[in-house]
Amino acid sequence: MAPKTHIGSCHCGAVRYEVMFEWPAKAIACNCSICLRAGWLLVFVPQTAFRLITGEDALTDYQFGTKKSHHPFCKTCGVRSFSRGTDETGNGRVAVNLRCVAGVDTIKLPVEVSDGASR
Repeated sequence: MAPKTHIGSCHCGAVRYEVMFEWPAKAIACNCSICLRAGWLLVFVPQTAFRLITGEDALTDYQFGTKKSHHPFCKTCGVRSFSRGTDETGNGRVAVNLRCVAGVDTIKLPVEVSDGASR
């Protein structure tokens, strides 16, 4: 299946973005302290496949641990719909919360657990 552009947002809609990815065969549930608490189901895309449409001014950044990843969240509703960081080779990538992407039925996706707690 070819990559398709999807629309994602925070709860209140102040933050909206486009993200291009193939329909995921699975979602990733990370067990690190922040993903576990937030209940994220993830898909990772290259930074070039992500475009913030609106809401840069509505975002507040949160970093923890090694401070290599940025976890912006909406100042209005508090939802963190994506994070920015790098992959293993240093290329920019975005972790997208599939629960914040329109049209993705996360209940139908198999889930793979990623051991982020041990990294």
